[in-house]
Amino acid sequence: PQKTSFHRSQTLGYKNGFAFSRLPTVGIGGERLYVNQPSQAELDELSSTGPTLTYGPAKKAPPSGFIPAHVAFDKKVLKFDAYFQEDVPLSSEERYRIRQVVIYYYLEDDSMSVIEPVVKNSGIPQGKLIRRHRVPKNDRGDHYHWKDLNRGINITMYSRTFRIVDCDPFTQVFLESQGIELNPPEKMVFDPYTELRQMPMRMYITPSDFDQLKQFLTYDKQVLRFYAMWDDTNSMFGETRPYIIHYYLADDTVEVREVHKPNDGRDPFPILIKRQRLPKTFVDKKKTFPSCVLEISDQEVLEWYTAKDFAVGKPTTLLGRTFFIYDCDEFTRNFYRDKFGITDFQPVEIKRKPPEEVPQVIPPYNGYGILEDSLQNCYSLFPKPPRKDVIKMLENDHKVLRYQVALESPNPVDTQRRFILSYFLSNDMISIYEPPVCNSGIIGGKYLGKTRVAKPGSTTEKAEYYGPSDLTIGSTIEVFGHRFVITDADEYVLNYMESNEESFPATTLQSMRDHFRPRQVVEESAKSDVPALGTSKQELDELIASVQEELKLHNDLNYSNIREALLHCDKDDSGFLDKAKFLSVCDSLNVPTSAVLVNKLIDLCSCGDDKINYRDFLRAFPS
Repeated sequence: PQKTSFHRSQTLGYKNGFAFSRLPTVGIGGERLYVNQPSQAELDELSSTGPTLTYGPAKKAPPSGFIPAHVAFDKKVLKFDAYFQEDVPLSSEERYRIRQVVIYYYLEDDSMSVIEPVVKNSGIPQGKLIRRHRVPKNDRGDHYHWKDLNRGINITMYSRTFRIVDCDPFTQVFLESQGIELNPPEKMVFDPYTELRQMPMRMYITPSDFDQLKQFLTYDKQVLRFYAMWDDTNSMFGETRPYIIHYYLADDTVEVREVHKPNDGRDPFPILIKRQRLPKTFVDKKKTFPSCVLEISDQEVLEWYTAKDFAVGKPTTLLGRTFFIYDCDEFTRNFYRDKFGITDFQPVEIKRKPPEEVPQVIPPYNGYGILEDSLQNCYSLFPKPPRKDVIKMLENDHKVLRYQVALESPNPVDTQRRFILSYFLSNDMISIYEPPVCNSGIIGGKYLGKTRVAKPGSTTEKAEYYGPSDLTIGSTIEVFGHRFVITDADEYVLNYMESNEESFPATTLQSMRDHFRPRQVVEESAKSDVPALGTSKQELDELIASVQEELKLHNDLNYSNIREALLHCDKDDSGFLDKAKFLSVCDSLNVPTSAVLVNKLIDLCSCGDDKINYRDFLRAFPS
């Protein structure tokens, strides 16, 4: 109870950075420790072993070095040849299949792998069947060891039984060195179906008196060239076609190449017969034997084509097609001259039959579009627009000749119809327009669009169109089955013809002058009978105003009917009418011609005794 110190001594120390433990020298609280002190017997033993303490213990022999298994057996593998049988249930040609494998045993880690050599065209996934690992032997966890392997035994790995038939020499030496007695080797079993499918080896028999290598080295890159012709004109759509025949002296092969020309219409296939040996004579060849399809062996051919079978001026039959050789190149001539002594190489002139000229038949015009434009479809697959006379279009731009025509028809209603025919000088086209007439029952407007009108009897080869010289007063023109009679024309037509007299016949110009002469006489007489312009115009305006005041008393007058009737009577659109006809129209429309002012207006508008300017008279009847 009087103890007050309970500290313990340190038993852990460090030396050179490493921790180590040491025995305590004193007990708890610094008391003397008797446990770790040497005994008397130990002290006596220490006194008797002085040399050992002084010189140390005697040195013993070092133990033998330890070599691990992965070092001792590195890259040492045991190889066994084996096979296994596989059932084939769904085949009528085989019931089972024998598959050969190689079993490798790796001594460094006691692992195994099974490899199946790849067989070409077998159709079976081959190669590594079992990857490298320790293969289990049974359900108790044991694994296969190299002591379990031997020749002539069956081993089962993953429900597949392998029959080991042999091993390599290294495996045999290793197993015998370990005291294992090896069984005798067995023959490898082959697959019967694979043996059945194997083709027999070809047997090549070379004559002893022929050196093929010498021929190749002597005539390498030396080719005979012949120019030939194949005549196939006897067959349907046949023709004469040129070819080039190449004979290769190095291996006695023949090649036939086609000769193409620009725009010959054929696909650019360069070769007709590829380079090969061509048979000349067969052994008991049948007529039905398809020699161009099946492969020909040496046993079926009695004689092959050689260089002496080709000559200029002679036909040669190659695979059923006869070629006529008409020429050859200079190298071929020298070869035949030196080899066979042939000196006649006169080229044969090939006379080709001229192709029959097929006349081009132009179909009849169907009436659609312009004749020249439709005709281009007969000349080319991609028609081009017909050429236009640009100078003529520029010189006669906006120049139009207008004529008044009447329809020639047995129907009395159509005979009263009037049309305006326009001839365009820039492109020689014609258009017809019908002015609308009120209460006529006929819708006016465009009757014919701009087009060129051909004359009756013209053909597609020699088309004739109506021109300005054909359009005379009183002439008849036929427009797509309708006949029109020209009754009148513009004064511009006469002026144009007089300014271009060299382009029109004298009869056409004279007929147009005869038609306009009466109208010019009336106008000149009207100008001579009218008083002075200042006095007559003032008197005419005052008289027209007085007549309008008087006509207001006549409510039954229809000014529109009076105007239309007078304009209708003026067929020439000259502004003048016969006085008798004018009075008859006014009487039919109840115009008070007997009135003093109206009668005075008629006298003032008269031009001579038989003409009247009805346009001035109509000024008294405002619209």
